[in-house]
Amino acid sequence: MKLRNSLLLFLTATIWGFAFVAQRVGMDYVGPLTFLFARSLIGGIVLLPVVAVLHRSGPGHAGETPADRCRARKTLLLGGICCGTVLCVSDLAQQVGLLYTTVGKSGFLTACYILIVPLINLLFFHRRCRRLVWGGIALAIVGMYFLCMTDGLTINFGDAISLVSALLFSVHILVIDYFSPRTDGVKMSCVQFFVCAAIAAVGMLLFEQPSLGALLAAWKPVLYAGALSSGVGYTLQIVGQKGMNPTVASLIMSLESVISVIAGWLILGQSLSGREIFGCVLMFAAIVLAQLPNAPKENAVN
Repeated sequence: MKLRNSLLLFLTATIWGFAFVAQRVGMDYVGPLTFLFARSLIGGIVLLPVVAVLHRSGPGHAGETPADRCRARKTLLLGGICCGTVLCVSDLAQQVGLLYTTVGKSGFLTACYILIVPLINLLFFHRRCRRLVWGGIALAIVGMYFLCMTDGLTINFGDAISLVSALLFSVHILVIDYFSPRTDGVKMSCVQFFVCAAIAAVGMLLFEQPSLGALLAAWKPVLYAGALSSGVGYTLQIVGQKGMNPTVASLIMSLESVISVIAGWLILGQSLSGREIFGCVLMFAAIVLAQLPNAPKENAVN
């Protein structure tokens, strides 16, 4: 189960790594709220037939009472609303940040959730991480620096917004960690996208001037971000996080920064410097380190 979930989260990171380019290209045509509305709406629509099929082929609930079914629906709705609200604000912060900073910097700063998640767990929920996990976090941060920060570390408005998005994505990871064992992950993902789309639609109508022509011009990045990055990627995140340590899950998903660089090399013909290759190696080493078993002495203490 742990291996399967790790592979699902790695697939999530792969999809998200390719999505960074789609997000940046899409905003050449539409505003961040319009882009967020379109991708979220597509993500929800893509999951509707999946939810229908799973509902028909899934196990029955003969033993459930009406009160049990009512509680399950409330949990599903509450989880979808909470996840969708946090996801909307997180994605919007990332989208706005991309307007004012580079893709590399945005990837590095956003992926700082790998440090924020265990700190929130420690400070607010008193959940400690193993030493190997902390070592993996430190190694991953160094790796991301070599991978993404080619121009040095300077903070501008876009960078600050990207840091805010890292904090919000950390909250999203922890909210999923709470609700995923309590409800159906695919259904909750579907609800979260429609909630996210509804919130983004209000902001789009208030602060932007959306047009059908602009959306059609951006159909390729919008479709990728909606169908794959949202519909498939965030659903795999919810399913893959079930039963996983949220800190380890965040480390695996942070590989999106590595995948984005590799995707640029494979698809766009962008060259990889020795510094970037070294950063990729450190990132992969961090994931392996965080998932190694404890030493016997540490296991005995724990």
